[in-house]
Amino acid sequence: MNARIPAANPLLEPVRRAPPRRIAVVGAGTIGPDIAYYLKSALPGLELTLLDVRQAAIDTALARLRGYAEKAVARGKMKSEAAAATLQGLSGSTDYDCLAGCDWVLEAATEDLALKRRIFADVEARVAAQTVITSNTSSLPAARIFADLARPERATVTHFFAPAWRNPAVEVIDWPALDRDLLAWLRRFFAETGKLPLVTSDAPCFMLDRVFDNWCNDAALLLAQATAAQIDSVAGEFVHAGPFFVLNLAHGNPIIIETNTLQADEEGEHYRPAPIFHSVQEWKTQAPGRQADVPPALATTVRERLLGVLWSQTVDILDRGIGSAADLDLGCRVALGFKAGPLELLEQCGDGPAAELLARYVQQRPGMPGPKRPLAEYRPPERHVLVDRVGDVVVITLRRPEALNALHDAMTDDILRVIRRHEQDAQVAGFVITGYGSKAFCAGADIGRFPTLLGNAEGAAQYARDCSRLLVHLDAAPKPVVAAINGMALGGGFELAMRCHALVAQRHAWFQLPEVSLGILPAIGAMAVPFRRWPAAAATFQRLLTRGERLRAADAHAAGVVVALAESFDELIAQACAQVHALAAQGLPPRPAEGVVVLPPLGATPTHAADGRALSAAVLQLIEQGVRDAAAAPTLAAALETGYRAFGAVACTPAAREGIEAFLGRREPDFTKTG
Repeated sequence: MNARIPAANPLLEPVRRAPPRRIAVVGAGTIGPDIAYYLKSALPGLELTLLDVRQAAIDTALARLRGYAEKAVARGKMKSEAAAATLQGLSGSTDYDCLAGCDWVLEAATEDLALKRRIFADVEARVAAQTVITSNTSSLPAARIFADLARPERATVTHFFAPAWRNPAVEVIDWPALDRDLLAWLRRFFAETGKLPLVTSDAPCFMLDRVFDNWCNDAALLLAQATAAQIDSVAGEFVHAGPFFVLNLAHGNPIIIETNTLQADEEGEHYRPAPIFHSVQEWKTQAPGRQADVPPALATTVRERLLGVLWSQTVDILDRGIGSAADLDLGCRVALGFKAGPLELLEQCGDGPAAELLARYVQQRPGMPGPKRPLAEYRPPERHVLVDRVGDVVVITLRRPEALNALHDAMTDDILRVIRRHEQDAQVAGFVITGYGSKAFCAGADIGRFPTLLGNAEGAAQYARDCSRLLVHLDAAPKPVVAAINGMALGGGFELAMRCHALVAQRHAWFQLPEVSLGILPAIGAMAVPFRRWPAAAATFQRLLTRGERLRAADAHAAGVVVALAESFDELIAQACAQVHALAAQGLPPRPAEGVVVLPPLGATPTHAADGRALSAAVLQLIEQGVRDAAAAPTLAAALETGYRAFGAVACTPAAREGIEAFLGRREPDFTKTG
């Protein structure tokens, strides 16, 4: 076994195993076909077989996958050529002999331990010694499922969440027999194919089902005091859909009976499923967003009970090392639909009130876990970034996959905290910032409080200043920070990259400043910094600002904005680290130019964006005047200030209100009415 410490970012893990060419999914029922669709969408050239004992199930599953592809094409989510490639190489079989030659066999059958053991005995008898074997169980420990395998080191649990073709979360179970290299390969494979691998230990129900199942079970135990509709209404503060609505959607009552019975048998009667689960098939509740009438005292009772079980499971998971704090928070948001992770909610509540609430809950529910240390010690140092060391370089990975790694206040503070923690360390040469996964470096910045600041020029300008705290720190950083652009870099994400001391990019990456299409303008440096750093590319940046054009990585390289291009993520990080060392050898990192900047003649003001949408003349005028004012400013700080003030001015335009309301309402803005 390799005892190396795994990288926090799965894509930084070196792997020797090749990508799979043939995969079989055993079980063509509910989730198996969805897993198959995810795999084929991510790897269209993959040969994939659905294996089931019933031909009718296979036929239904294949029809479902064709329907997924047709719907994706109809909605413009997939081109017809991609859909055809996804469906090609997809087959079904009722014969286990079809498993011969597979690189990976993934079981997604019924949650029955004896059945799974029989399946894997049949699988192992037919596959090669190096074939990967995984199970999609939500609760059964890997050590029990794979106890009889001749080669258990090549087997583990990969627990997907519904709908598996779209939900990015997948728990990868790290159990004692598992080969370390295979764990690294699985993590990297999932990250490269758009998933979020969350490593957990081999406890029954793993990490996220412990949260969800007990959240639902405690909700059912509350039915003596409140209706399902009332409980779902109160739960709407924390989740996008209440526990009973989700149970109806997933036909989940049998799952709660099964998983909580397992926990009760293993860990105590306090986990025994509520008796009502045995007698109710469907709950009387209402759609998310609709509120039942809940008296205030009852709402408080329900709210505290739901928070109590959530935090009880949280501290137990972390005390037992079942999963990590950051993964738990992220997994609850991504897989379970929580609006904020349990540790974020705990922080919002405050340690004192949260500790009192937990104490009351444990008293109400004897046997349920309580904290074994101060609550502050459960919170992760960073929640939205991953931190790794590659030699003497600190690699910071932006990790908000549900938002394509978009910046918000908490992520900004995480990045700043990591840099400050290491920038005085003599053993650190510098930093690399990259994005999680293969699609996005950073898809901009969340609009945050900005909608509440429309019409408030000074408030919006101050908001821009506040959002710039990380970038201003980079301007004066004592050690180099290099942006490793692994995908799209939009808006505030591009502005973050501009303030790094060098940019390297994968060839498929691209850049965009789309704010003009939203009736606003870039707030945190894009109207000043590029004209000071890359004056020869001034015309390019004017088009980016006023037309929202896309800038391909190759064109950014030709313009001198990107210093090197990479074909793979491994090459990207290697080149970024090399840039860190080259800049460190030169002394202090380069800064954007001070003094007045001479702009070349600006082109004619456009009327339409690059995608053909009509633009606001008022916003275009503010952008062009802001660029001129920033160039005329005597210092970088003064130039940035002109951008903040321009953002304040644009917040007071009818175009900004129309653009933001359209964005929030998921419609196209109409600037013909606003000017």
